[in-house]
Amino acid sequence: MVCAESENSVANSLRELARFLETHPAVVEKACIQNAYQPALGVSGGVKLGDDCAAIPDPVGGGYLLFAAEGMLESFVSDDPWFAGYSAVMVNLSDIAAMGGRPIAITNTLWSHEGSVREEVWQGMRCASEAYGVPIVGGHSTQIANGASTHLGASVLGRAGDHLLTSFDAKPGDKLLIAIDMNGAYRKDKPFWNASTTTDPERLRTNLELLAQLAERKLCQAAKDISNGGIIGTLAMLCNCSEVGAVVDLNKMPCPEDTDWEKWLVSFPSYGYLLAVAEDSVGSVVELFEENCITAQVCGEFISEAGISVLLDGRIEKLDV
Repeated sequence: MVCAESENSVANSLRELARFLETHPAVVEKACIQNAYQPALGVSGGVKLGDDCAAIPDPVGGGYLLFAAEGMLESFVSDDPWFAGYSAVMVNLSDIAAMGGRPIAITNTLWSHEGSVREEVWQGMRCASEAYGVPIVGGHSTQIANGASTHLGASVLGRAGDHLLTSFDAKPGDKLLIAIDMNGAYRKDKPFWNASTTTDPERLRTNLELLAQLAERKLCQAAKDISNGGIIGTLAMLCNCSEVGAVVDLNKMPCPEDTDWEKWLVSFPSYGYLLAVAEDSVGSVVELFEENCITAQVCGEFISEAGISVLLDGRIEKLDV
């Protein structure tokens, strides 16, 4: 039996964690992400907005063309230009994978002046392009004055078959499964869990391919790439699109050793996905990932009631997101 003081301690800690998560700027931003794409709703040509990629029906080859873009934070480019360049490629490829697709090519947009920062950005992009085997086929570069901030964005084109993994198809009763490469480490003091730059290129490519296999085997209906805002911010986006809620069981959530929940739940992993999986498919999904040394665990469930709750040691706390 747990003593009253211990029970109170768990309850207080969970309440503090919930308040931290629901007020974290990156989580708040993701919980309100629909405000960002609201202006495009009337001109999207029937393509659903809110997914990791725009999924455009391909009238020629069948299936879908996938198109996405990512912008790097100005502070990120300034503080770590090589990794910002690398990430501009990496995160776009993760978006394609999250839809059950395969990437075709990357383009970039870069505002910079001549010097070491621009070269480091390009070195990072080239390294990621070679590691993942996806070409950078052009883009747009603008020369700016010395001393001005460097700005970086990138876009990706991909292709998926007839069965997409979407953000709109999580159902109450589906299991919340996390698939994440825990074979990494934090980069510097930032909330970036890096399991990419130290991984063999062949394995990087194989890991991305796993999501396409999930789609083709119809083992999963909904998926989302864990992005800025971490596990909780990404889950808020997924729940919003699917019009469901979720309960997250922290007792079942993988977490790096010596890392507190406040840091881990808002971290941006280089390979991490949230999946909505029917109970009878959980075993097959876990097996597919674990055969490839990716941690895959059921860590919660989707429910009909809106909102996200976190569960720890028998206690539950609802987040105001």
